[in-house]
Amino acid sequence: MRQLIFFLVMAFSTFLNAAEITNIAAAPEQVSPLLPGMNAPTLQLKDKSGKTIDLATRYQENISVLVVYRGGWCPYCSRQLAGIQEIEPQLIKMGAQIIAIAPDSPEALAKSTIESPHYQLLSDNEMRMSQALGLAYYLDDKTALAYRNKLGVNFVDLDGKDKVALPVPAVFVVDKKGLIQFQYANPNYKVRLDENVLLAAVKAASQR
Repeated sequence: MRQLIFFLVMAFSTFLNAAEITNIAAAPEQVSPLLPGMNAPTLQLKDKSGKTIDLATRYQENISVLVVYRGGWCPYCSRQLAGIQEIEPQLIKMGAQIIAIAPDSPEALAKSTIESPHYQLLSDNEMRMSQALGLAYYLDDKTALAYRNKLGVNFVDLDGKDKVALPVPAVFVVDKKGLIQFQYANPNYKVRLDENVLLAAVKAASQR
């Protein structure tokens, strides 16, 4: 009897743990991103050289612009990153740093042409950050197959061989206390945040 109770407790505990680390919507329109006033996730991610970066420590350094994108293979993401790079001097002048996060592996990030001490690329290849931010969603089978065949994308597999996940592109402004001061997330990956709106959000956060 004791063995049965022990087994049931362990099984239930495993179920709870699995539920805690799984936050993936069935479609991009169903994601629930973290909102202003909430704490930004304090995970550890790897940079393009494989070095572990502690986000809690990074938040304390400067106002952080967290850019979550789908991967270096996405042309809309590449344009967005380039656009943010153009306003980097203005962001730095306001005391901000840029942290761009994607499901790409550190090896894939190393191919990026972005080189700046104020603009860091981090790998979320296990989708932990995307889940914690409430941005992760499953691709439907048809889309996943088309992306894999035409783009050769290395997707994260989180639920068996048939499902793959991506993050909804998003931008968060996080203050030095780790609180989200601004959030923009759009299920339509073709529509990205205007750089002028981002500058205004960072300026507002810097004045608080």
